[in-house]
Amino acid sequence: KEEVNSFMQHTFGWNPDLKWDVSGIGPSEAPGITQASVLVNTSQGQQSLVLYITPDGKYAINGDLVPFGSDPFHEARNLLKQRANGPAKGPENAALTVVEFSDLQCPHCKAAVPVVDKLLGDNPEARFIFQSYPLEFHDWAFKGAAYSLCVHQQKPEAFWKFVQAVFDAQDSITAANADAKLSEIATASGADARAAAACSATPETKTKIDQSIALGKAVGVTGTPTLFLNGRRIQNITGTPYEVLTAITKYQAQSK
Repeated sequence: KEEVNSFMQHTFGWNPDLKWDVSGIGPSEAPGITQASVLVNTSQGQQSLVLYITPDGKYAINGDLVPFGSDPFHEARNLLKQRANGPAKGPENAALTVVEFSDLQCPHCKAAVPVVDKLLGDNPEARFIFQSYPLEFHDWAFKGAAYSLCVHQQKPEAFWKFVQAVFDAQDSITAANADAKLSEIATASGADARAAAACSATPETKTKIDQSIALGKAVGVTGTPTLFLNGRRIQNITGTPYEVLTAITKYQAQSK
Protein backbone atom coordinates (compact mmCIF):
# COMPACT_ATOMS: atom_id res chain seq x y z
CA LYS A 1 0.00 0.00 0.00
CA GLU A 2 2.84 2.37 0.82
CA GLU A 3 4.40 1.71 -2.59
CA VAL A 4 1.10 2.31 -4.43
CA ASN A 5 0.58 5.53 -2.49
CA SER A 6 4.08 6.66 -3.40
CA PHE A 7 3.42 5.87 -7.07
CA MET A 8 0.19 7.88 -6.97
CA GLN A 9 1.96 10.80 -5.29
CA HIS A 10 4.74 10.87 -7.89
CA THR A 11 2.24 10.53 -10.75
CA PHE A 12 -0.58 12.79 -9.61
CA GLY A 13 0.99 14.97 -6.91
CA TRP A 14 1.06 17.91 -9.30
CA ASN A 15 -2.73 18.23 -8.77
CA PRO A 16 -3.39 19.35 -5.16
CA ASP A 17 -7.15 18.92 -5.65
CA LEU A 18 -6.88 15.22 -6.43
CA LYS A 19 -7.18 12.84 -3.46
CA TRP A 20 -7.14 9.06 -3.42
CA ASP A 21 -7.49 6.02 -1.23
CA VAL A 22 -5.95 2.61 -1.94
CA SER A 23 -8.99 0.41 -1.40
CA GLY A 24 -7.49 -2.99 -2.13
CA ILE A 25 -4.37 -4.86 -3.22
CA GLY A 26 -4.24 -8.52 -4.14
CA PRO A 27 -3.81 -11.12 -6.87
CA SER A 28 -5.53 -10.45 -10.18
CA GLU A 29 -7.17 -13.01 -12.44
CA ALA A 30 -3.83 -13.40 -14.26
CA PRO A 31 -1.21 -15.43 -12.34
CA GLY A 32 1.67 -13.30 -11.13
CA ILE A 33 -0.06 -9.99 -11.85
CA THR A 34 -0.98 -7.90 -8.81
CA GLN A 35 -4.12 -5.79 -8.86
CA ALA A 36 -4.34 -2.50 -6.96
CA SER A 37 -7.68 -0.71 -6.71
CA VAL A 38 -7.59 3.01 -6.01
CA LEU A 39 -10.59 5.23 -5.33
CA VAL A 40 -9.84 8.67 -6.78
CA ASN A 41 -11.78 11.79 -5.75
CA THR A 42 -11.91 14.50 -8.39
CA SER A 43 -14.02 17.59 -8.99
CA GLN A 44 -16.24 15.37 -11.18
CA GLY A 45 -16.81 12.91 -8.32
CA GLN A 46 -15.38 9.52 -7.37
CA GLN A 47 -13.68 7.33 -9.95
CA SER A 48 -12.17 3.89 -9.65
CA LEU A 49 -8.62 3.37 -10.91
CA VAL A 50 -7.35 -0.20 -11.32
CA LEU A 51 -3.63 -0.87 -11.76
CA TYR A 52 -2.21 -4.22 -12.87
CA ILE A 53 1.38 -4.50 -11.63
CA THR A 54 3.92 -6.73 -13.38
CA PRO A 55 5.73 -9.45 -11.36
CA ASP A 56 9.01 -7.51 -11.36
CA GLY A 57 7.23 -4.46 -9.90
CA LYS A 58 8.59 -2.22 -12.64
CA TYR A 59 5.43 -1.54 -14.62
CA ALA A 60 1.75 -0.88 -14.00
CA ILE A 61 -0.95 -1.27 -16.64
CA ASN A 62 -3.94 1.02 -16.28
CA GLY A 63 -7.04 -0.39 -17.91
CA ASP A 64 -9.04 -3.59 -18.22
CA LEU A 65 -7.61 -7.08 -17.97
CA VAL A 66 -9.51 -8.70 -20.84
CA PRO A 67 -10.01 -12.48 -21.08
CA PHE A 68 -8.35 -14.01 -24.14
CA GLY A 69 -8.76 -17.23 -26.15
CA SER A 70 -11.00 -18.89 -28.71
CA ASP A 71 -13.92 -18.57 -26.26
CA PRO A 72 -12.76 -15.74 -23.97
CA PHE A 73 -15.91 -15.63 -21.82
CA HIS A 74 -16.15 -19.39 -21.24
CA GLU A 75 -14.60 -19.39 -17.76
CA ALA A 76 -16.70 -16.52 -16.41
CA ARG A 77 -19.83 -17.98 -18.01
CA ASN A 78 -19.27 -21.34 -16.33
CA LEU A 79 -18.37 -19.85 -12.95
CA LEU A 80 -21.50 -17.73 -12.96
CA LYS A 81 -23.63 -20.66 -14.06
CA GLN A 82 -22.30 -22.73 -11.16
CA ARG A 83 -22.14 -20.13 -8.41
CA ALA A 84 -24.37 -17.13 -9.14
CA ASN A 85 -27.21 -17.77 -6.70
CA GLY A 86 -28.53 -14.31 -5.90
CA PRO A 87 -32.17 -13.27 -6.26
CA ALA A 88 -33.25 -14.06 -9.81
CA LYS A 89 -36.13 -13.73 -12.22
CA GLY A 90 -36.73 -15.24 -15.62
CA PRO A 91 -36.50 -18.83 -16.93
CA GLU A 92 -33.55 -20.92 -15.77
CA ASN A 93 -32.95 -22.27 -19.29
CA ALA A 94 -32.93 -18.83 -20.93
CA ALA A 95 -30.66 -18.27 -23.92
CA LEU A 96 -29.40 -15.11 -22.22
CA THR A 97 -28.35 -14.85 -18.57
CA VAL A 98 -27.69 -11.36 -17.23
CA VAL A 99 -25.81 -11.17 -13.94
CA GLU A 100 -25.33 -7.85 -12.17
CA PHE A 101 -22.92 -7.25 -9.30
CA SER A 102 -24.28 -4.26 -7.43
CA ASP A 103 -23.85 -2.18 -4.27
CA LEU A 104 -26.94 -0.50 -2.80
CA GLN A 105 -24.87 2.49 -1.60
CA CYS A 106 -23.22 3.00 -5.00
CA PRO A 107 -24.49 6.07 -6.93
CA HIS A 108 -23.35 4.52 -10.23
CA CYS A 109 -25.46 1.42 -9.48
CA LYS A 110 -28.50 3.64 -8.89
CA ALA A 111 -27.82 5.46 -12.18
CA ALA A 112 -27.57 2.12 -14.02
CA VAL A 113 -31.01 0.89 -12.91
CA PRO A 114 -32.97 2.46 -15.83
CA VAL A 115 -30.46 1.06 -18.34
CA VAL A 116 -30.62 -2.46 -16.90
CA ASP A 117 -34.43 -2.28 -16.64
CA LYS A 118 -34.68 -1.22 -20.30
CA LEU A 119 -32.31 -4.00 -21.34
CA LEU A 120 -34.39 -6.60 -19.50
CA GLY A 121 -37.59 -5.10 -20.90
CA ASP A 122 -36.18 -5.44 -24.43
CA ASN A 123 -35.14 -9.04 -23.67
CA PRO A 124 -38.16 -10.44 -21.77
CA GLU A 125 -36.99 -14.04 -22.10
CA ALA A 126 -33.68 -13.36 -20.34
CA ARG A 127 -32.80 -14.56 -16.86
CA PHE A 128 -31.57 -11.85 -14.49
CA ILE A 129 -29.51 -12.57 -11.36
CA PHE A 130 -28.68 -9.87 -8.81
CA GLN A 131 -25.43 -10.48 -6.91
CA SER A 132 -24.54 -8.37 -3.88
CA TYR A 133 -21.12 -6.76 -4.06
CA PRO A 134 -20.89 -4.15 -1.27
CA LEU A 135 -17.69 -2.14 -1.57
CA GLU A 136 -15.42 -1.92 1.47
CA PHE A 137 -15.33 1.88 1.56
CA HIS A 138 -19.14 2.21 1.70
CA ASP A 139 -20.18 2.32 5.33
CA TRP A 140 -23.70 0.85 5.15
CA ALA A 141 -23.56 -1.15 1.90
CA PHE A 142 -22.90 -4.51 3.57
CA LYS A 143 -25.84 -3.99 5.90
CA GLY A 144 -28.02 -3.04 2.93
CA ALA A 145 -27.00 -6.22 1.14
CA ALA A 146 -27.79 -8.27 4.25
CA TYR A 147 -31.26 -6.76 4.64
CA SER A 148 -31.98 -7.31 0.94
CA LEU A 149 -31.11 -11.01 1.11
CA CYS A 150 -33.23 -11.43 4.23
CA VAL A 151 -36.17 -9.68 2.60
CA HIS A 152 -35.77 -12.04 -0.38
CA GLN A 153 -35.64 -15.03 1.96
CA GLN A 154 -39.01 -14.00 3.37
CA LYS A 155 -40.72 -12.83 0.18
CA PRO A 156 -38.89 -13.08 -3.16
CA GLU A 157 -41.24 -10.60 -4.83
CA ALA A 158 -40.56 -8.01 -2.09
CA PHE A 159 -36.82 -8.06 -2.86
CA TRP A 160 -37.12 -6.08 -6.10
CA LYS A 161 -39.32 -3.44 -4.42
CA PHE A 162 -36.83 -3.21 -1.56
CA VAL A 163 -33.80 -2.72 -3.82
CA GLN A 164 -35.50 0.00 -5.86
CA ALA A 165 -36.70 1.78 -2.72
CA VAL A 166 -33.19 1.70 -1.19
CA PHE A 167 -31.76 3.23 -4.37
CA ASP A 168 -34.50 5.89 -4.28
CA ALA A 169 -33.65 6.72 -0.65
CA GLN A 170 -29.89 6.31 -1.08
CA ASP A 171 -28.99 9.94 -0.36
CA SER A 172 -30.87 9.94 2.95
CA ILE A 173 -29.36 6.73 4.35
CA THR A 174 -26.30 6.94 6.59
CA ALA A 175 -24.36 4.46 8.69
CA ALA A 176 -26.05 5.93 11.77
CA ASN A 177 -29.65 5.59 10.53
CA ALA A 178 -29.24 2.57 8.24
CA ASP A 179 -31.08 0.09 10.49
CA ALA A 180 -34.06 2.40 10.91
CA LYS A 181 -34.23 3.33 7.22
CA LEU A 182 -33.73 -0.21 5.93
CA SER A 183 -36.36 -1.53 8.36
CA GLU A 184 -38.79 1.14 7.19
CA ILE A 185 -38.16 0.21 3.56
CA ALA A 186 -38.49 -3.51 4.33
CA THR A 187 -41.92 -2.90 5.86
CA ALA A 188 -43.02 -0.77 2.90
CA SER A 189 -41.86 -3.55 0.56
CA GLY A 190 -44.12 -6.07 2.28
CA ALA A 191 -41.59 -7.84 4.50
CA ASP A 192 -41.32 -8.32 8.25
CA ALA A 193 -38.75 -5.70 9.26
CA ARG A 194 -37.92 -7.25 12.64
CA ALA A 195 -37.27 -10.63 11.10
CA ALA A 196 -35.16 -9.02 8.35
CA ALA A 197 -33.10 -7.11 10.92
CA ALA A 198 -32.46 -10.25 12.97
CA CYS A 199 -31.62 -12.29 9.87
CA SER A 200 -29.25 -9.58 8.58
CA ALA A 201 -27.02 -9.97 11.64
CA THR A 202 -26.56 -13.73 11.37
CA PRO A 203 -23.29 -15.42 10.33
CA GLU A 204 -25.17 -17.29 7.60
CA THR A 205 -26.17 -14.04 5.90
CA LYS A 206 -22.64 -12.67 6.15
CA THR A 207 -21.33 -15.87 4.56
CA LYS A 208 -23.72 -15.53 1.61
CA ILE A 209 -22.55 -11.98 0.94
CA ASP A 210 -18.88 -12.94 1.34
CA GLN A 211 -19.41 -15.75 -1.19
CA SER A 212 -21.01 -13.33 -3.64
CA ILE A 213 -18.06 -10.95 -3.27
CA ALA A 214 -15.63 -13.83 -3.79
CA LEU A 215 -17.49 -14.86 -6.94
CA GLY A 216 -17.29 -11.31 -8.23
CA LYS A 217 -13.55 -11.19 -7.68
CA ALA A 218 -13.18 -14.58 -9.40
CA VAL A 219 -14.83 -13.23 -12.56
CA GLY A 220 -12.94 -9.94 -12.56
CA VAL A 221 -15.27 -7.50 -10.85
CA THR A 222 -13.26 -4.46 -9.74
CA GLY A 223 -16.12 -2.04 -9.11
CA THR A 224 -19.87 -1.65 -9.26
CA PRO A 225 -22.06 -1.94 -11.16
CA THR A 226 -20.63 -4.73 -13.32
CA LEU A 227 -22.86 -6.61 -15.73
CA PHE A 228 -22.25 -10.01 -17.32
CA LEU A 229 -24.05 -11.04 -20.51
CA ASN A 230 -23.55 -14.80 -20.83
CA GLY A 231 -20.19 -14.29 -19.17
CA ARG A 232 -19.13 -11.19 -21.09
CA ARG A 233 -18.22 -8.40 -18.67
CA ILE A 234 -19.60 -4.89 -19.13
CA GLN A 235 -18.19 -2.45 -16.58
CA ASN A 236 -19.21 0.99 -17.79
CA ILE A 237 -22.95 0.39 -18.11
CA THR A 238 -24.14 3.98 -18.22
CA GLY A 239 -21.18 5.04 -20.38
CA THR A 240 -21.87 2.43 -23.06
CA PRO A 241 -24.21 3.68 -25.81
CA TYR A 242 -27.47 1.76 -25.52
CA GLU A 243 -27.40 0.64 -29.15
CA VAL A 244 -23.95 -0.88 -28.51
CA LEU A 245 -25.18 -2.58 -25.34
CA THR A 246 -28.17 -3.96 -27.25
CA ALA A 247 -25.99 -5.27 -30.09
CA ILE A 248 -23.65 -7.01 -27.62
CA THR A 249 -26.63 -8.46 -25.77
CA LYS A 250 -28.17 -9.93 -28.92
CA TYR A 251 -24.82 -11.34 -30.01
CA GLN A 252 -24.16 -12.94 -26.62
CA ALA A 253 -27.63 -14.47 -26.56
CA GLN A 254 -26.65 -16.37 -29.71
CA SER A 255 -23.23 -17.33 -28.32
CA LYS A 256 -24.27 -19.24 -25.20
